[in-house]
Parts: sequence; structure tokens; C-alpha cells
Amino acid sequence: MVSKTLIEKAREFHGHICPYVVLGLRASEIAMQRLNIKKASEAETVNEDIIAIVECNNCFADGVQVATGCTFGNNGLIYMDTGKNAVTLVRRGDWKGIRVYVDSEKMKKRYFSEEASRLFEKVIARREGTSEDQERLRKLWNEIGFALRDAPEEIFKIEEVKISPVERAPIFETVKCDLCGELVMKTRAKVVNGKTLCQTCAGSCNAVVGRGIVLDFKTPFEKRL
Repeated sequence: MVSKTLIEKAREFHGHICPYVVLGLRASEIAMQRLNIKKASEAETVNEDIIAIVECNNCFADGVQVATGCTFGNNGLIYMDTGKNAVTLVRRGDWKGIRVYVDSEKMKKRYFSEEASRLFEKVIARREGTSEDQERLRKLWNEIGFALRDAPEEIFKIEEVKISPVERAPIFETVKCDLCGELVMKTRAKVVNGKTLCQTCAGSCNAVVGRGIVLDFKTPFEKRL
């Protein structure tokens, strides 16, 4: 069972409580129990000894980061843009992992009321809800979220997996952009008309946005004030 303390940590990190942030906590808890490991320690985060592979960039992923200690910033988190609510936890060395996938159909049938489903569609999917609708959904999200703290394993697909070794994060040389003067990782710099440019000045880069990974995303900076 996910502790209330951990849920409150997830609230602080994520900004609010919702079903999928708690499912991220619960799925991670299941994987950690199967692997007999705890949240990544200081040494493990420095060495990237424990890796969490998430397959979505939504609330679920934040729950995974809070529970496992594997984050985007410490290179313990790998994002695979498959669009599935799933996490795989693996320890370097034997590369034997546990993958936990949320069966959303089973979860919603068991935990979502008709009102919760209707408000989600109105407030989140269509962005049409009133302030009263938003407040009601917030309360329902809290109720469902706390109910999911002891979600049974039956609503998850749990499997042992063998993971191919993943490199540790390398340290790259930096170069200076000839236009803005900022330092940039050499592997991310572009040469345009003989000048070394950062991708911001070059006009596009790969980015993770709401719909997932976007290649050649047009940099949104119109001008610097």
C-alpha cells in the first residue's frame, strides 16, 4: 500500500493529486517489491545504478519519479514515447527488470464513477469546464487517488523482463554559440553557413511536449527582451 506521506510528496512534486500520479506510485511500489529494492539512494542516483523506464509523459511518470528516486535530471529515468501507462524498473548488472502496465479499462471500471468520467471529458479533454466543475473534479480526483493507494495487482499487467544494457550518461565537450554566446553541448550544436550555432539560434530542436516527442520543434522564443 502506498503511504499517505508518499502521496503528499507526490502532491508537492506534481502540483495536485490525481488517479494516474498515484498509479505511478503504486506501480513503482509493486516493481520495487518484486526486485527487493528501495528508493534509489544517493550513491545509486549518482551512479545511475537503478533505472526506471516510463512509456508516457503524463501524471503517471511523476509518480514513478517520486517513488523510485529515478528522475529526468539524475539520468535514472528513460522516457520511451510509446503512449502506454507503464514503468519498467531495472538494476544495472543483472539487467533483470519488472515491467508494470496499468490496465486502464479495469481501473476505470472499478474506480471511476460516471460523474468522474464525465467531468474528466469536459474539464480536461475539452477544456470547457466551469470553476465549479474544476473544483468538483479536484475533489473526485483526490478521492480516487487515495482509493488507488492499495490498488490490487489485478488491474496491472506485471511481467519479468530482460533489459539490454543502457549506457550511463556521458560527459560531452561544450562549445560556444557564435550568435548568442552561450555554451552548448557540442553534440547539440549545428554548423550553419560556417558558424557554430546552438539549436535555439538555429531555430529548431527535438522536444518533449504534451503529445510526446516532437522532432524539429520550432523554438518558441520570438525575441529576447
